Formats: sequence, C-alpha cells, structure tokens
Amino acid sequence: MDLDTIRDVVVARGRGDLGLLGGACGVLAGGTFLFSEPQQELDRLVDITALGWPALTETAQGLEIAATCTLAELAGAGVGQELGAEVLRAQWPGTALFARACRALVASHKIWRTATVGGNVCLSLPAGAVLGALVALDGVALVWSPDGSDRRIPLREFVLGPGSNVLGSGEVLRSITVPTRSLLARTAFRKIALAPLGRSGAVVMGRREVDGRCALTITAATTKPMVLDFDAMPGAAEVRGAVADIDPSLWFDDPHGAPDWRRHVAGVLAGEVAAELRAEVGDGQ
Repeated sequence: MDLDTIRDVVVARGRGDLGLLGGACGVLAGGTFLFSEPQQELDRLVDITALGWPALTETAQGLEIAATCTLAELAGAGVGQELGAEVLRAQWPGTALFARACRALVASHKIWRTATVGGNVCLSLPAGAVLGALVALDGVALVWSPDGSDRRIPLREFVLGPGSNVLGSGEVLRSITVPTRSLLARTAFRKIALAPLGRSGAVVMGRREVDGRCALTITAATTKPMVLDFDAMPGAAEVRGAVADIDPSLWFDDPHGAPDWRRHVAGVLAGEVAAELRAEVGDGQ
C-alpha cells in the first residue's frame, strides 16, 4: 500500500548514512511488512539494500547471515545451493531448518524474493518462523549502534515480547551468525496450525549437537521464542516437565490458538522432536 506519510527515502551507501535513523525515520529493506499497513509514525525511510552486504558468508565462527538476506536466499542455503559461501546441507545439516522455517510462514514464494531475514527477526512476532529457526540454531545478532559501536546479542535474548525487541533508537541489525557447532547439529521440526494454510499455532525445532547436548525451541505458541536446554538428550518425561515449567503468562493468545491449546500441542510436538533426534542416533526411549 502507499505510505502517504513518507516524504523522503534515502538510499544508504555507507554506515554513516544510517545516522539518520531514529524517531520518525525507519529502516527499509524488503518492505513486505512495512508496506502492508499504514506507518503513521514515520516520515522518512533509509533503504539499506544498497549497502552490499553478502547474503551468506562463511566465517571462522560459522555462517554469517546478513539482515538483508532474502528468504529465498536463506531457503536455498538449506537445499545445497551456493549463495555467496559454500553452504551445503550435506556439510552443514543444521541448515535444513532454513527452508522448513520459511515454509512455515504464511507468505507467497513471490514474497520470498523480497522479504528479508532481518525484517522477520526485527518484527519479533510470535509467528516469526525464521526468527525461531535462528534462535533454535543459537544464532548471535550483530547490532550496529548509532555511535559507531557494535554489540552482539544472543538471539534468544533479542525478543522481549510480541513486536518488541532490544533494539534502541537508531540501532540496526547487521547480521546473525550461526555457530559451526549448530550448523553441524542434527535437527528436527514440527508445526501445527488450526487451518491447513493458516498461521502456525505452534512450531517446535530441536537441535542435537555432536557432543550430545540438545535444545528444543518453541515458537509461535509463545510470546517470544523459548529455548529448553539439556546437557544430554532428554527422555519423554523430561521434555514434558520442561514444557510444563514454562511461565503460563508466556503462552500466546490470539485467534490462531488459545493458550491452553498451544501449551498442549507444543508439548506433544516437543516430544515428537525429541523422539526423532533420539531415533537418529539409536538412543533408547
């Protein structure tokens, strides 16, 4: 839709151009949400897509995913394509979560070529499946502050609640880095919705690392991604107990699912995810 309050669009060519951000000036990347509804509080946009950030970069720490990486580029990384860096599912099995998370979104494949990873993360909505996948892989956000400094924030600490996160005025999400240990991990994925093509009511993703540590991440069902950490692969009873211990106020309530239903189905899905990860390496039940 037209944003009739916007008077100026600045195309950022360098970090210095981001100094305009804050107050009534917002970030424009893919814009698929930005242009979906009125933004009455904004009168200027800074377009960051011309900054030339590589979508995917292999680093000493793992895989750096630019905030401007599109969902199409991210999903491609999970199916063996080469996109800036050699990102192979056979080499990094954890990347299988990328495409599965993108498919969990209520979004056309046409939007995938425009919508960005950073947009999904910064919207910080419970149904942000890409956000959930990057939390499940223990991603770390790199944030550029307006004073020129950087800060790194574990993505599990990034979201405060529906539509709310730790970004301050003028700050920009630069990238998310997924550590190598998570890229090498085995993963499992489950989702459920009240309607076949409806918004996810609960999404559960599991990660089992080479050393046996395990994490189950619940999203869509909760007001922010919830990570359940285990030193070793948990049994069914341990999983049920961990889900039951989640603060009742964190179960999300909207037309796509009531809190009690979400709590129940998240527990069922978490049990299935844990069972799949146990079965992959032949663990007992």
